Amino acid sequence: MYQSDITQFINKLKADRPQLEEEQRKGRALLWDKQPIDLEERAEQKESRVEQTPYSYYQNF
Repeated sequence: MYQSDITQFINKLKADRPQLEEEQRKGRALLWDKQPIDLEERAEQKESRVEQTPYSYYQNF
């Protein structure tokens, strides 16, 4: 059965480094997978936010 050069490379890489997929999963969890949003906490944060004036440098004019 034919395998492209890229498929052969990936298969060899996985054979040489069996821990590679686990490292990829850890990296993804660190950078991309997020915890579910707590809607009550989000509403509390939004409610407690102090509004900023549109142009804060010239408030006294």
